[in-house]
Amino acid sequence: MVQAFDDLMRFQRDTEALAQVAGRLGWDQETMMPRGAADQRSDESAAMESTLHQRRTDPRIAEWLSALDMGALDEVSQAQVGLIRRDFDRAAKIPADLATAIARTVSRGHVIWAEARADDDFASFAPILREILDLRQQEAAALAAGGDPYDALLDKYEPGAKAARLDEMFGALRPRLVALREAVLGQPELPGLTQSFDEQGQMKLARLLAKTFGYDFKRGRVDKAVHPFSSGSGDDVRITTRTVPLDPFNCLYSTVHEVGHATYEQNVDPVYRLTPIGQGASMGVHESQSRIYENQLGRSRAFTGWLYGQMRDTFGDFGIADEDTFYGAVNRVKNGYIRTEADELQYNLHVLLRFDLERALVSGDLPVADLESAWNDRFEADFGFGVDKASNGVLQDVHWSAGLFGYFPTYSLGNVYAGCLYKALRSAVPQLDDQLAKGDATQAVGWLRDSLQQHGSLRAPRELITQAAGEAPTEEPLLAYLEEKFSALYSL
Repeated sequence: MVQAFDDLMRFQRDTEALAQVAGRLGWDQETMMPRGAADQRSDESAAMESTLHQRRTDPRIAEWLSALDMGALDEVSQAQVGLIRRDFDRAAKIPADLATAIARTVSRGHVIWAEARADDDFASFAPILREILDLRQQEAAALAAGGDPYDALLDKYEPGAKAARLDEMFGALRPRLVALREAVLGQPELPGLTQSFDEQGQMKLARLLAKTFGYDFKRGRVDKAVHPFSSGSGDDVRITTRTVPLDPFNCLYSTVHEVGHATYEQNVDPVYRLTPIGQGASMGVHESQSRIYENQLGRSRAFTGWLYGQMRDTFGDFGIADEDTFYGAVNRVKNGYIRTEADELQYNLHVLLRFDLERALVSGDLPVADLESAWNDRFEADFGFGVDKASNGVLQDVHWSAGLFGYFPTYSLGNVYAGCLYKALRSAVPQLDDQLAKGDATQAVGWLRDSLQQHGSLRAPRELITQAAGEAPTEEPLLAYLEEKFSALYSL
């Protein structure tokens, strides 16, 4: 049995290493790849995915697994084997030619989406989206084996999650968020930024914020991309951000958000590196880290007081008179189209729109040809104004071009998790505000590292959050936090 376990883990380590290389191809495509390399990169990605699929379905894995006595393994080894078995069972259900076709098609799809987004032309993107959706529907049918196809896709990003349970949680979120939004928008608007901020200054501050929140630049780097993201694990974790002259918060808080993802990966116990548990437990748990860094910590009154001083040092007088006004500007609630730029209060409404639409796409109830109009109708119903162009609507996100159906709900689930963790963090670190007011996030990040991040995927997502937070996750702590914060900001 010992030999079988050792052989299995050696084989898995090489698979994990190749998966990291595949991820680096994706990072390069988003940041530095020449535009003319798109077709070749599609073939390269397909070849890599074909190799990975062959490894993940290698018959020897079944032999090694069958030779193991789970009762004789310790907790860590049991977790490793459990994840390998789960991935093997999933991969074995997907035909190799389908896995290769998906990789090749989404690589092409990304390039077509980027051009369609630049041209505000959904019709030019619709054909490739239809191909991607068809392939994912085939994959979902193979995985579901008669069950809910959407659940089969969701399980890849949030193991054990079910759409019905999320529907119930999101249903509890929606009415209180809508009521709070309406109350806030009924008040006078808080002052915002009015001048332009140069790119060099924004990137200088972005790097300072990354360091402040514990990002290790010896094992990472910051680049620019259309859609900010984090990539990699262990000793090579890279992030991207973007700059907007009239909105430096876009750059600064995108950076803090991605640092939350990146430090999670950097802080996983090094013993687990290049193993199944050597990475984040799920996308929902991952999102909890990015959101608590960005919002509960980064947008707090204490931390924005410190950031205000850094902004003045970098840009001089930028039209905001004091720390309290700056705190309001950072957290200002205003109408907008873009999910990644949305304030905390409205963000989840953007996610729930996508969750409902992609469930309808996967089920076949919503044809791709009708997606843009369905998006526009739902957006106007939820936010009270119409979408002006496709890049502000159905084309704004990269996810569907990458075939990431089932991914969107993990954003709101991550917010729920973050609310639970923040409640526990405040109890564990009573001097949190005093520290953040000095630009010191050390104890906050340390608590998250010790309570959650170091464990990687050792435990299931819901179990991991329950242990760190001290109670099972519910939407209540998030709602209580939002209602308290925005009621105070807007004197409700």
